[in-house]
Amino acid sequence: MVQPVMWLAFFGIAMSDSFDQLTSLVPPIEGVPNVDYLSYMGAGIIAMDVLFSSLFGGTSLMFDKKYSLLRETLASPVPRSHIILGVGLSGVTKAFIQTAMIIGFGRLIGMDFFNGYTPTETFISIIGIFLLVGIFTLGFLFLSGSIAITLENPEGMQSILTLLSMPLFFVSNALYPIDAFPSVLRFLSMFNPLTLLSDGIRYFALGNNFTVMGIHYVYTPASILVSFLGLLLFAFAMLATSLWRFNKVDV
Repeated sequence: MVQPVMWLAFFGIAMSDSFDQLTSLVPPIEGVPNVDYLSYMGAGIIAMDVLFSSLFGGTSLMFDKKYSLLRETLASPVPRSHIILGVGLSGVTKAFIQTAMIIGFGRLIGMDFFNGYTPTETFISIIGIFLLVGIFTLGFLFLSGSIAITLENPEGMQSILTLLSMPLFFVSNALYPIDAFPSVLRFLSMFNPLTLLSDGIRYFALGNNFTVMGIHYVYTPASILVSFLGLLLFAFAMLATSLWRFNKVDV
């Protein structure tokens, strides 16, 4: 919970001042509000935080398996599907707390989330953000749980998760726009769940029409629906994978 706050407090403020100085030289588009880099990055920090916490959230299953705690759970009358669902819902609860903390702290240091929104619009936007965060978190927790139940040692788990998290994070628009990416990376970023989540958060928190760092962003309900369906499809695919692994696990 402390790490994303530190990202906003140190990296966010420093980088925001630098980028805002550079983009102040870019002529504004008439009638289109300009968003500072801190607000743009704030959405990415939420996405980054829930990515890392959910990816590494499944490691608890590995330790339960290693120390034979999982054996007692699997021997109980509880269906195996409930175990992985319980892990997923536990991670979603943590993700909601982290998201609320980042939004609250970000507002204190000048992040322009929900700027000009009415109370009703703010409430609906928060519900939209939490819905996207919850689906995203479930997908990666199911993926993490599938890996954890398959491997035998924490070192292998750590290596695989690091190998997954770094490309997902850097080949996304969490911290910077993807417009200048090479065509291959831009194509991959379009299907990156982290990009889908960041776009959804920005749509709800910053609006559907704004500029940042000289780049004009226009989001439509259809594009956000695509992000929502993409994350939902990913979560269901990871749920099916984790259920398949749990039904075959032998401890």
